[in-house]
Amino acid sequence: MTGGDGLNNMNATEAQRALNDADCLYTDAQVQQALDRMAQAITQSLADRDPLILCVMTGGIIPAGHLLTRLHFPLQIDYIHATRYRGDTAGGRLQWIVRPQHSLKGRTVLIIDDILDEGITLNAIIEDCWASGASEVFTAVLINKKHNRKEPVPIHFVGLETEDRYLFGYGMDYKGYLRNAPGIYAVKGL
Repeated sequence: MTGGDGLNNMNATEAQRALNDADCLYTDAQVQQALDRMAQAITQSLADRDPLILCVMTGGIIPAGHLLTRLHFPLQIDYIHATRYRGDTAGGRLQWIVRPQHSLKGRTVLIIDDILDEGITLNAIIEDCWASGASEVFTAVLINKKHNRKEPVPIHFVGLETEDRYLFGYGMDYKGYLRNAPGIYAVKGL
């Protein structure tokens, strides 16, 4: 229960109503503090490894952007796009849309995503990195959702944890809207 690719029928007025009614789980300031902690941990672990950062589209773009400006060491950036949502609010079969343009062979890779929910997509991306010849694969998620439906996923850097609710903000969407909300919100009643 994160977001989809925005093909549901919703408009800006309905999105504003959802934001106004939502429960704020973490304020912008709290998210910024979590990003600072993540960046410190990433720097300690990867600063001397010439990492390739893979942003998971579309949700990972906002957390990755905020993290990258905090990483003060040489790195390269690429992106990967695999989705299970394709316009729905529940995940289905995994579809690859874009694979990285950089070679992963022999590289230390850091995958940055917005949320770890069930772990199916992230596990597939991790497996694809290994299959593409990465020498090390690390993962960073802004949100780790607490519930018992997860596949085992190796997560190295976590910003915040939340209860099992439908979330939006900082990359996570609600029916294609509100990825840009300045905090982590839960849809009222979901």
